Amino acid sequence: MFRTFPAALLPFLLLLFVGTVCSAMIVPYMGFFIVNGLGHEPWTISIYAGLVSCLAILVNRNFAVRLDGGANAFPLIGIAATAFLIANLVLSIAPVFWVVLSVGVLGFGISTSTVSTLFSLGGSMAERHGIARSRFNAYMRATTSTAWMIGPAVSFLVADQLGATAVFKLSAILSLLWLALWWRAVPHDMRLETKDDQSSKQGQGGLNTGLWLAAAFVFCLSTAHSLTFSALPLYYVQEVGLPGYAPGTAFSVKTFVEVFAIFSTPYLIARFGLRRSLLAVTLLAIVTIQVLASVESYPQMLAGAAMEGFYYGLYASLGISFVQSFAPNRPARATALYWNTLMVTGILAGPAAGLIAQAYDFRTVILVASGVACVAAIVLVLGSLSQNRRPSHS
Repeated sequence: MFRTFPAALLPFLLLLFVGTVCSAMIVPYMGFFIVNGLGHEPWTISIYAGLVSCLAILVNRNFAVRLDGGANAFPLIGIAATAFLIANLVLSIAPVFWVVLSVGVLGFGISTSTVSTLFSLGGSMAERHGIARSRFNAYMRATTSTAWMIGPAVSFLVADQLGATAVFKLSAILSLLWLALWWRAVPHDMRLETKDDQSSKQGQGGLNTGLWLAAAFVFCLSTAHSLTFSALPLYYVQEVGLPGYAPGTAFSVKTFVEVFAIFSTPYLIARFGLRRSLLAVTLLAIVTIQVLASVESYPQMLAGAAMEGFYYGLYASLGISFVQSFAPNRPARATALYWNTLMVTGILAGPAAGLIAQAYDFRTVILVASGVACVAAIVLVLGSLSQNRRPSHS
């Protein structure tokens, strides 16, 4: 059905991998660095995280408008990589809190745009080589998941063995590789190929209801996952009584299964369509989160982690294709909306999990997450019933 995967796209995936590894090294590490490295109170993490997230959302949206308007994608990727390099160089020299809140916020906030930009660009590159967008989305999601398996582990290992600022020095070195791959892997005149059809009128002058309903679905199911992700480590250790290394093992199992699940999504789309596949995955998510809330032993934890990786791997790949299917004429806008929605859920989930756990316990957080996943299923069903124009792959 598809052509053999062209070797010409491998450098692009390597670029995505290196850029994501760089981000994965910094994103989870900054909170640890602010508290353990600089000695500030934990609440100060929220100042940094809020500023970075707000800037990232603005940059993603601005870059998406440029890409959909026909702007050259090449310099946008270079801006992100350069910003990451500058932030790491400055923090290597002056690792103080005011630098984190100024140069760090600007550099790391801008650099987060690279994933959204590359996912937008990847669709056009795939079509140029005769590969279905949904299939290449799966390759890109598997690439980012693999990078997230590696990045955090590397940063914390380096910090433990070589000191807190060594992470910034290593990230700066890796960003040079990022820049080299950007120069070699991306055509210097790469632009998105827009489609001039009747759907182009939608989203320019009117409200693209389908796109926003798809984003609402992504928001609900991503919130359910983020709540679970935030609560599980403390739930396993404090309430179930598992050893301290258990959450890390569960995360490794989850991400391992997640990568393999992602590669099955093109088949699911071709066989069952996007909506039906997503509905089945959402129902699986509800069951999985209930299983996670019932864990009482180490083997049960591993089984639950495998189930979580399976549903989330499927959802991560299907979800972005689903959102993109409602805006074929503005793929960058749809892609940015998808990543910004994930970012917002990540921001909200931490405080929400903390408040719920403070009032009840961490198991209750997981049960609430299961309820939010139920809302996601309802949104998906209602959206399907209300849409007169079906997505291209449904």
